[in-house]
Amino acid sequence: MIALSLAEIAEVVGGQTHDIPDPSVLVTGEVVRDSREAGPGSLFVAFVGERVDGHDFAAQVVEAGAVAVLASRPVGVPAIVVEDVQAALGALARHVVRRLGATLVALTGSAGKTSTKDLIAQVLRHKAPTVFTPGSLNNEIGLPLTALTATEETKFLVLEMGARGIGHIRYLTGLTPPRIGLVLNVGSAHIGEFGGREQIAQAKGELVESLPPAEEGGVAILNADDPYVRAMASRTKAKVILFGESGEADVSAENVRLTDTGQPSFRLHTPSGASDVTMRLYGEHHVSNALAAAAVAHELGMSADEIARALSEAGSLSRWRMEVTERPDGVTVVNDAYNANPESMKAALRALAAMGKGRRTWAVLGKMAELGDEALAEHDAVGRLAVRLNVSKLVAVGGREAAWLQLGAYNEGSWGEESVHVSDAQAAVDLLRSELRPGDVVLVKASRSVGLESVAQALLETGAEGEVAAR
Repeated sequence: MIALSLAEIAEVVGGQTHDIPDPSVLVTGEVVRDSREAGPGSLFVAFVGERVDGHDFAAQVVEAGAVAVLASRPVGVPAIVVEDVQAALGALARHVVRRLGATLVALTGSAGKTSTKDLIAQVLRHKAPTVFTPGSLNNEIGLPLTALTATEETKFLVLEMGARGIGHIRYLTGLTPPRIGLVLNVGSAHIGEFGGREQIAQAKGELVESLPPAEEGGVAILNADDPYVRAMASRTKAKVILFGESGEADVSAENVRLTDTGQPSFRLHTPSGASDVTMRLYGEHHVSNALAAAAVAHELGMSADEIARALSEAGSLSRWRMEVTERPDGVTVVNDAYNANPESMKAALRALAAMGKGRRTWAVLGKMAELGDEALAEHDAVGRLAVRLNVSKLVAVGGREAAWLQLGAYNEGSWGEESVHVSDAQAAVDLLRSELRPGDVVLVKASRSVGLESVAQALLETGAEGEVAAR
C-alpha cells in the first residue's frame, strides 16, 4: 500500500486511535486479514468470523511487525477502533484508489471472470505496472484488500467483481470506482440465488451503470454475442465497445481453430489492426476471454501486434482452472475443479474432446451448485453433452446431482460401462487408478464445495514413478 500515517488512516475510516504513542507512524507494508501474513510495517484487519476472532491475534501481529490493528474494540496494542471493520476497510481502499490515480478496470460475468482477469493482467503488464485480483478474491473483503496492494508505481488496477444478489456490484464499484467496465456473460451461475437470468443481468449491469460518461473517459466493454449483455449498452453513458463473433463487434476473431493439443489459434481483429494469436491455454472458450482482454488493452493504447504477442505468451495464473499436467506414463490430467456452472462445464467438456482426439477421454464430474429449480435439467444436459462429444467414459461423483449426470448420459445413449456413478472422490480415484491407461486424458470438474481437486491431486501422486512433468 502507499505509505499512510496512522492518523490519516484513522481520519479516513472515522476511527479512534488507541494505545498509539505516535500517530505519525507510517503503514508501509501490506494490509492483511490473516495474522500469518503480518510483517514489518503492516496493518492487520481484525475480522470476527464464525470460528476465529481476529482480535485474539492482535498482540501476535504487532510482535511480527504490524504497526497497528484495525479493530472493532481496543485490543491492548496500537489500534484504530471503528464501529464496522468491513466498512472501514472499504473506506480505506476508496481513499487509496483516489490518491493513486491508476486506471481501474473492473470485470464481472457468470463464467470466465478469473481466467479473463488473469489474461487482462498479463497483457497490460507488457505496457505498465499492473495490480490484479489474486484468484477469485472478488467480494466485499477481497476486493479492497487487492486495491490496497497498489503502490505509486501502479498504472493499471484490474479487479474482478462477484455478485450473489442485486446491489452487490453497486457496492463494490462504490469502493473502487472503475473507468473501464467489462461484462462477459449472463449465465446460470447462482441462478438459484438470483431467481432467473433477468435478475442476474440486472445485477451484472450495475457495473456499467457505475462508469463515468464517455466524455470523462468511461468505457463499457460488452459481449456482443450475449443478448443480456448487449442490452446493457442502454444502461450506461460510457463509450461502448463490443467484442465477440457478431458482425457488430469492434474486437473479433476469425479463422478460429484448435491445435492438436487443444489450444486456440485465431486472427485477432481490433480497430487498430489485426494480428495472429496462438494461446497457451486450453479450450475454444478462451477465445471469447481473449477478445475481452484485447478490447481492454486496445482501449488502453496497445496495438494489435502487442496484444496478440501478450495473449500468445499468457498462461493460467489461478489454481485448478484447466490446469493441465502430464504424468510420466503419458496420462494427462486436466484439473478444472475450482468451480463449475453449466456454461463452464460444457466448455470444459468441449476442451476435453479437442485435447483427446485419438485418445481415451474421461470426464470426472460432480455437482453444480446453486442452480435452484434448473438443477435437474442442467445436470441432465451436461450428461447428454458428454455422450454427444464421444467422451469415452463419464464418472459421475456424489449424490443426487451426480445421478442426474449419469441419467442424462444414459438417456442420450450411453450404455454398458460408458458411464458410471460413484459415491465419492475416493471411489473415483480407486476406479481411475485401476482403469487408466497411458495416453488417456482425464478432466476433473465440479463446484468448489464438492472438492474434486483431491481426485486430480491423487492421480498426480506418482510415488516411485518419478516426478510429474507439468505442461
